Amino acid sequence: MTRQPYPPARRDDTVDVLHGTPVPDPYRWLESPDDPASKEWLEAQDALFERSTAGLPRREHYRGRVAELLRSGSIGSPVWRGERRFFMRRTPDQEHAVLYTAVGDGDETALLDPMRLDPAGLTTLDAWQPDKEGRLLAYQISVGGDEESKLYVMDVATGAVVEGPIDRCRYSPIAWLPGGEAFYYVRRLPADRVPAGEEQFHRRVYLHRVGTPVDGDKLIFGEGLEKTNYYGVSVSRDGQWLTISASRGTAPRNDLWLADLHASPLEEPALVTVQQDVDAQTGLHFGRDGTLYIFSDRDAPRGRICVADPASPGYENWRDLVPEDTEAVLSDFAILDDLARPIMLVGWTRHAISEISIHDLVTGARTGEVPTPGLGSISGLTERPEGGYEAWFGYTDHVTPPTIQRYNARTGETTLWASSPGAVEVPHVHTEQVRYRSTDGTEVHMLVISPPDRQGPRPTILYGYGGFGISMTPGYSASTLAWVESGGVYAVAQLRGGGEQGEAWHRAGMLGNKQNVFDDLHSAAEHLIASGVTTAAKLAISGGSNGGLLVGAALTQRPDLYAAVSCSAPLLDMIRYERFGLGATWNVEYGTAAQLEEFAWLWSYSPYHRVRPGVSYPATLFTVFHSDTRVHPLHAWKMCAALQHAQADPDSPILLRNESEVGHGARAVSKTVDLAADQLAFLAHHTGL
Repeated sequence: MTRQPYPPARRDDTVDVLHGTPVPDPYRWLESPDDPASKEWLEAQDALFERSTAGLPRREHYRGRVAELLRSGSIGSPVWRGERRFFMRRTPDQEHAVLYTAVGDGDETALLDPMRLDPAGLTTLDAWQPDKEGRLLAYQISVGGDEESKLYVMDVATGAVVEGPIDRCRYSPIAWLPGGEAFYYVRRLPADRVPAGEEQFHRRVYLHRVGTPVDGDKLIFGEGLEKTNYYGVSVSRDGQWLTISASRGTAPRNDLWLADLHASPLEEPALVTVQQDVDAQTGLHFGRDGTLYIFSDRDAPRGRICVADPASPGYENWRDLVPEDTEAVLSDFAILDDLARPIMLVGWTRHAISEISIHDLVTGARTGEVPTPGLGSISGLTERPEGGYEAWFGYTDHVTPPTIQRYNARTGETTLWASSPGAVEVPHVHTEQVRYRSTDGTEVHMLVISPPDRQGPRPTILYGYGGFGISMTPGYSASTLAWVESGGVYAVAQLRGGGEQGEAWHRAGMLGNKQNVFDDLHSAAEHLIASGVTTAAKLAISGGSNGGLLVGAALTQRPDLYAAVSCSAPLLDMIRYERFGLGATWNVEYGTAAQLEEFAWLWSYSPYHRVRPGVSYPATLFTVFHSDTRVHPLHAWKMCAALQHAQADPDSPILLRNESEVGHGARAVSKTVDLAADQLAFLAHHTGL
């Protein structure tokens, strides 16, 4: 790569004084992408990126290899409605997964193919939910990556759209009532009914009767509550019980209510409080035996399953069925009752590796384990709604494309039920889980994927996330395999802030504890160097979204420790982040600059404000997406300008990759390939791979 002059970016004297602290913001003008100066600067950055990366020697290699490894396709767990099943599958040549249905072993029917809806590949299927009989399907689609879903209802037998579009349904659950005549759902208030700038918030729960005008939908819940609330809603299989939950933004806690729909009108359910103003997350499942099963981390940070009578759901009536484990974290469960003695299958992650245990449904006693294909990740544990003796779950690991496994409780056997449809040659790699000590002595786990000979030091990518209780679990990744196959090492650190060790682990990395996450990453890097896996000159870090904040903080705190950085869709101005995108829903994770104590947390690490002129920063590639409605690209734009101004190392470029008509979430496979190729080629060049 040849060093190119950076596009000029004026530095304004904009300074806010917050809680007595001057907060400079020289590039605030970049918060306005339609401003002529911003447009000129962004166009110049696009040209710089193209000039600087055109000659990257491994770019086309990675483009081809990632595309080849993604030809594995994908497969999703089945959702059963009687003998009808619904499932997602992507074949090797498809840009998006397609939703199929089939009855028994009969012919499959493609219900929703995003490429048929939009041959340009810009439309994504965001969510879907069949009614309780499998006759109608509610689904949500969005265009161009903005995730602003519109809701439709389809007749499964004919494929005809019978309802929709209903707008403002982003992230809406669909709770069908028996018979398919009505459902509860979540919708935002119209823009003219909320303050300017708050159009992304103000959700409400409604009842909709299929075939009636949406303007007549009955408001059920949410009026007068917190503007950033997310609502969950579900109805039991028999239609008797309605559950509504409310979480303030992404807070790791929820309020929960229950209503007996047999004893109160659908339009005015008589809600009974299950928990309110309690610092815990709780969910309800209504068993076919009439028992209320409660999944909660209340007084159990790693999770437990309790039982109660639905008529008396208060905490004082909960009884432990599967108590908290001392090491593993509860993830999900399924009930199999077509047996001489019914059982419960309970999913766990132990240091991010999945397992499933078998328990007596009455006593909760552990009676065995479900055989699984290996040390990997399990997801989508499902059963038939009407009961049975079989369960299905997804499985993947670092070298195994997604498969669906079936467990037969009568035989005790797990067998392959469906595999990803494409045949690919997966490289041989070596995976091990290592442990290291963070700055404060806390033990942290890390997965290290390397070539079989494992001779070091090698160019290495260290990946992390560390937020929102999200666990970094093993999974098939074309990018990871392409990197390791070409001689590199890929390490995934299970940082505090994630969920790998339960809710206490999450809280050890949120709010005022956020620095622990950055320390865990620095310590992971130091461990990789001390153990001979890599050197600082060969070490890159990579992260996106909250992980983009992670690597942004890391490169400003320890620029000496890393040679290169890939920073994607990041949060970087932590003083103003609440003003943009969905930022206001995350102050329960990070804190708010409006409060003195919380401002001090944010100010101590906000990457944009920690950039210092004259420092040799790592080579850094920012990747952002113009339709991203979660994290506004302005974070990367401002940080890029600041780093380009400050950079003292002429051999470590600061580049910005802007991409249009994609957003924070799902995208077409070809766009995934292009992004991965650019990121891997950049990191390879600057780590010497």
